[in-house]
Amino acid sequence: MVSGAASGIGKATALLMAQAGARVALADVNASAVERVAAEITLQGHDAVACRMDVTVEQDWQATIANVSSRWGRFDILINNAGIAAAGPLEELALSEWRRVMAVNLDAIMLGCKHGMRAMKESGGCIINIASAAGVKAFAGNAAYGSSKAAVRFLTRVAALEGAPHRIRVNSISPGAVATTMWEGTNCWPSLVAEESGREAALKALVVQKGFAEPEDIARAVLFLISDEARFIAGADLSVDAGFTAA
Repeated sequence: MVSGAASGIGKATALLMAQAGARVALADVNASAVERVAAEITLQGHDAVACRMDVTVEQDWQATIANVSSRWGRFDILINNAGIAAAGPLEELALSEWRRVMAVNLDAIMLGCKHGMRAMKESGGCIINIASAAGVKAFAGNAAYGSSKAAVRFLTRVAALEGAPHRIRVNSISPGAVATTMWEGTNCWPSLVAEESGREAALKALVVQKGFAEPEDIARAVLFLISDEARFIAGADLSVDAGFTAA
């Protein structure tokens, strides 16, 4: 199961997992968009189902995981990917915006780990939480987003310790800048779209001109961590940021 699977890293991860042989449940609050991605996977000959889910609602987690477990008789991989961005000076940050970022970026991952681990307790499994290089390296205007992602890295370590006796591996990935629709809310986006004559061209420009990663780069890291090749990796945070946090 992949949360935030309608676009960006979530979509790329769902596609790659399906191609690798997984049966994939795609969860997102945008029902129509996630249904299109699931249909794309199905047309490729793979098994996929779309689930409309608000990751901040605990009952949605319970119902979705129960439905997936019932559909396929097991629940053994969870990619906690859904997230939102917010930027701006701390002194101008509204408490409501802070809480909105924490709800989606942190509370939802806690809920995913909580109910995912319950579903995996009998037969083991693997959980990957998508954190961020912004939760490792501080910079101005990054109070809400960076704090939420830093907390995800710590939560991952705790979940890994609690999951280990049940053969549940929990790890996180901290991407650097990735060319996804999350950048559409930034001040530079409208001018970039105008310069490149379109949204898709603007995303490609982030990769070619600015050195951003593509969503597939992160998806490949996810595929490694859920594979048998990573069976001894637990409680780790994998930086996929071209050395951004090394400096």
